Amino acid sequence: MTTIFKKSVSGREGVWPRNGHDNVTDFIPAELLRDSAPGLPEVSELDVVRHFTELSQANFSVDTNFYPLGSCTMKYNPKINEQIAALPGFTRLHPVLPQLKGAGKLCQGALEVIHDSERLLSEITGMKAFTMHPMAGAHGELTGVMLIAAYHRDKGNKKTKIICPDSAHGTNPASATIAGFEVVTIKSHDGIVDPEALREVLDDEVAGVMMTCPNTLGLFERNLPEIVAMLRKVDALLYYDGANMNAVLGKMRVGDVGFDVVHLNLHKTLGTPHGGGGPGSGAVGVSERLVPYLPVSRVEKLEDGQFYLDYDQPKSIGYVAPFYGNFGVYLKAYAYILRLGREGLPRASENAVLAANYLRKRLEHAFEIPYNRTCMHEFVLSAVRQAEKGARALDIAKALLDKGHHAPTVYFPLIVKEALMIEPTETESKATLDGFVDDLLEIAEQIENDPTPITAAPVTQPVTRLDETKAAREMVLVDD
Repeated sequence: MTTIFKKSVSGREGVWPRNGHDNVTDFIPAELLRDSAPGLPEVSELDVVRHFTELSQANFSVDTNFYPLGSCTMKYNPKINEQIAALPGFTRLHPVLPQLKGAGKLCQGALEVIHDSERLLSEITGMKAFTMHPMAGAHGELTGVMLIAAYHRDKGNKKTKIICPDSAHGTNPASATIAGFEVVTIKSHDGIVDPEALREVLDDEVAGVMMTCPNTLGLFERNLPEIVAMLRKVDALLYYDGANMNAVLGKMRVGDVGFDVVHLNLHKTLGTPHGGGGPGSGAVGVSERLVPYLPVSRVEKLEDGQFYLDYDQPKSIGYVAPFYGNFGVYLKAYAYILRLGREGLPRASENAVLAANYLRKRLEHAFEIPYNRTCMHEFVLSAVRQAEKGARALDIAKALLDKGHHAPTVYFPLIVKEALMIEPTETESKATLDGFVDDLLEIAEQIENDPTPITAAPVTQPVTRLDETKAAREMVLVDD
């Protein structure tokens, strides 16, 4: 597709809102003007509109296509939440307005949203308190591990290790490493964390265990009571990776079963947009013993009902983000929670689990399913059978693009060969799910007969089959 710079024509420009003024200095102070033109493309307003509209039509999105992207929970984002986040009372606030007196009254609504969001998330998860500061899921992970480190440091514990099961999310080891811990990996057994494998590596130097529940195979970790008891004996903390929280909303409060820290991907679980690098929100909740270490500032409520920012937290890990995180993202999550309420949140999880199991049963005869039992909100197929015929998981994923579906997550988790990780979410209709299955079964049948068309896919997209390694290492940043 032609870039906007290639469409540039010298002397072509948009309409300047003169309104009786002829000089640009009527709008911009002379000292702020450039000495030379900024090198932007010269195009008309209509050129700009058509260019970016065409770009949007060339892209996959949740509003235009089905996204069965395992672990990413790419579900429909209610448009009313977008309208709420765009209310001028929120969008026109300056982040450094005074808190209470005078102009501070202008930000009381925003502070109330932060305060009430934290209380709602605490109720949903069974945690004592939350911080909304982390800007994304992995940032929330890092914040959570930093809180674990602060807890042990304050107690004088000499802890050097974090345990990550092989069925956990891939960012967990990275977060633990950045926080200064040595990562110890343990193998799962029958798809879930094996208490015996944990017992072999659990010692006084272990600061905590990072678990994903349900895990990346879409299976619930049924050994939690035994695992929690083991960790308590060595004063190790249990971390909950909340990226898969969409499966257990209203069904399990993670604080009640023994988790000490949880990060929530509000941009997954609670219906706010994500993808393309953001925006995200990785709110972090903690049990009572970790509350003193939460990032500053914290929103508190005075006896007269006013909200203020409390910086008097001597044991805090400090700042983890500028200002108060991605406010617009958790404002949408706040609206989502209030709209669904006590009955709607668990119903969303029920529908997500039902959809995943429906797909699993319809596909089990055509694909290998290494852990083929009742799953939660997602499940993992293996394309080993198809790979033997000449078409791998990546080829199947690319063929689905030609069918109008976004590809599932491929080659993750690493414990499944030729993995296709599928998460349908709760917002898709049965008709959409059936269409996806029918297309996937058609691809599998094509592979049985002749895999060549599948290994050539995609053929209908703006970008077709690439040498992906070369594309990453030798990027072409201009169009010739």
